[in-house]
Amino acid sequence: MSTTADNVASRRGDVRWHPFAESGALRDEAQHRVIAAATKAIAQRGRFAIVLAGGSTPRALYRSLQHADTDWSRWHVYFGDERCVAADDPERNSVMAAATLLFHVPIPRIQIHDIPAEFGAAHATRNYSRTLRDAGEFDLVLLGLGEDGHVASLFPGRVTDSAEADVIAVFDAPKPPPERVSLSAERLSRTRAALFLVEGESKREAVHRWRNGADLPAAKIRPPSGVDVLLEARLLD
Repeated sequence: MSTTADNVASRRGDVRWHPFAESGALRDEAQHRVIAAATKAIAQRGRFAIVLAGGSTPRALYRSLQHADTDWSRWHVYFGDERCVAADDPERNSVMAAATLLFHVPIPRIQIHDIPAEFGAAHATRNYSRTLRDAGEFDLVLLGLGEDGHVASLFPGRVTDSAEADVIAVFDAPKPPPERVSLSAERLSRTRAALFLVEGESKREAVHRWRNGADLPAAKIRPPSGVDVLLEARLLD
């Protein structure tokens, strides 16, 4: 539901680019897509399985979702990655998501699946792999784009991904903290829809490289339905 004049989607391979002149319009579109995906999933399968992203861009989206018209009791929440710090550390994706959304809506706590990264990457990877065994295909995966083209905690030159691994322990992330846990590109691609939210001048080079075919982690997210990228129009200049 794109309304800005600059919002003309272009397609290159399985990636659809949706530029927006204003951040507010981008977030409105993201909210619309999340609720539309939830409505469809609940109507067809009785549940909505979403993977939340960390970082600064999703914060405003999560706050806007607090008042959304949806059946929160049918939501099942997972996370794309997590930092190996204390469970209440404000740098954790789960803490940010709780403060901006999850504490404010009646999703049953048992349906919110935090990554137990406070116990270290190795333990958390084993634990979350078991959690995902019964998760099935996700309905929607939300993702951001790092300045270097990383996605979740899959960094260029450090991705040890395989078709067998759903969850990856990361011990040498190039930004703090070095120890993290991430869903693999293969597992993130096992979704009915994947939605990137990209804002900020610092992302320009990564967008340019991705659009020109660079072998970035973001380019490894390849669900059957393709990928939609909502981004600031200026990043395409």
